[in-house]
Amino acid sequence: MTIMKQDKASRTTSILIDIIMDVPFFAMLDARQLGVVANHMNYYEIKKGETLFKEGDPGDSVCFVIRGSLDVFKETSTPGQHVLIATVTKNKSIGEMAVIDEYTRSATVTAHSDAAIVALTKRGFEAILQENPAIGAAILKKIASLVSMNLRRTSSQLADYMPALPIT
Repeated sequence: MTIMKQDKASRTTSILIDIIMDVPFFAMLDARQLGVVANHMNYYEIKKGETLFKEGDPGDSVCFVIRGSLDVFKETSTPGQHVLIATVTKNKSIGEMAVIDEYTRSATVTAHSDAAIVALTKRGFEAILQENPAIGAAILKKIASLVSMNLRRTSSQLADYMPALPIT
């Protein structure tokens, strides 16, 4: 029997495949496709209280929470004041639009607890689109679905704060 040694890059890819295969965002991908995506991802650990990114920073990646939770803060119209708008937990994503548009981050994200994330950069996503258009399209469709759900939820929440008008 021959035992094959894995190089560091293939071990890292193998570990990332194991990690992302449990993330519902990637449920539509098979093992080979997960390998393609994993080649373009990075793993990070952040300590409780550390900032992942700040509102106004350049957006360059979508992040998936693997362990722990992240708090999302939005600056109010009063400078220096922020409100907590969400807590993102395991298997959820944050910053989906960063791989699509050229805008800055729309909120500040800090670690609510010690956390681990995997990130897909804009450059990595664009490489996937070029090299494997079907995988890129599947990811893009999933991002569109998440953005749509978020917009529907936000619209409903906004309606709760607005005065009712009669429909004629």
